[in-house]
Amino acid sequence: METTIVKAYGTDAAEAPMQNIDIKRRGLLANDVEIDILYCGICHSDLHAVHNDWGGTTYPIVPGHEIVGKITKIGSEVTKFKVGDIAAIGCIVDSCGHCHQCNEGEEQFCEEGWTVVFNSPDKHLGGMTYGGFSERIVADANYVLKMPDFDDLAAAAPLLCAGITVYSPLKHWKVGPGKKVGIIGIGGLGHMAIKIAKAMGAEVTVFTTSEAKVADAKRLGADFAILSKDPAQMKTARGFDMILDTVSAKHDVNTYLQALNVDGSLVLVGLPNEPLEVGAFNVVNGRKSFSGSNIGGIAETQEMLEFCAKHQITADIELISVPEVNEAFTRLENGDVKYRFVIDLKTLN
Repeated sequence: METTIVKAYGTDAAEAPMQNIDIKRRGLLANDVEIDILYCGICHSDLHAVHNDWGGTTYPIVPGHEIVGKITKIGSEVTKFKVGDIAAIGCIVDSCGHCHQCNEGEEQFCEEGWTVVFNSPDKHLGGMTYGGFSERIVADANYVLKMPDFDDLAAAAPLLCAGITVYSPLKHWKVGPGKKVGIIGIGGLGHMAIKIAKAMGAEVTVFTTSEAKVADAKRLGADFAILSKDPAQMKTARGFDMILDTVSAKHDVNTYLQALNVDGSLVLVGLPNEPLEVGAFNVVNGRKSFSGSNIGGIAETQEMLEFCAKHQITADIELISVPEVNEAFTRLENGDVKYRFVIDLKTLN
């Protein structure tokens, strides 16, 4: 297969810094599009993968799965896009396309295994896929999103992961007017969840360990904010229909299970490295559920983008240059970002 050499930013070891590398991209297949990448968000999952925190990372790795760019070429059978369109790619770039889950638009649960945009077996070139910390990408048009008109494209990039990761469970658990929703954590995911849940019409309460973020929760649109390390404040937390848990570190979920209403659900979208303990009585009493959710399918991601464009929802971001990525990773590890780093790929040398 014809290939081209593309500039990228990646690493060849868990402890090595990110640096300039060259990668191969495939030539266009009939249903492919080529995208010049303008912006790519940095997700905590990128950091975990680069450091091999979950195991299974293959090096070299080029992360990045919140990709926004301009289409520069289209394959002979592509009708969904034209050259010059602004498009986007999230986590999914391929799936089997014929299993029950794919037919239901739930490609993220593909029974044969979906292809992640980076560090996933590449069906076309062999080796592994490379993500959005690069100058361009080639992908099947069926897994590429149409980008609505956002005033700030860079701030819209995190919608491709953070946005859909919270939108999908909020929709699945029927969040809307009359629903009381809690959100644990105000980070890349949590701050998007506040905005989207409010736009859906819910009453939103944020739980945070940071006194500084109590005020910021109100700025982001939350109705109430609870300092979770204050036992007196936590005693007031009751009657939630759903609590969305965005925390990616080990923490006690039992307090939040106790805060649920009868038939309420605590839904995990964070990815802690260690198992979480659940007391049996905390789910049995009140017929409560401890559940999880993982991004969303292509159709639902497109729906989310349209919803966010309609309600003028984007992420709070810090736009950085490519040489600042290593510093951004360090700051992300320390929780020093409000609330998402986005890379300007025009700075890739």
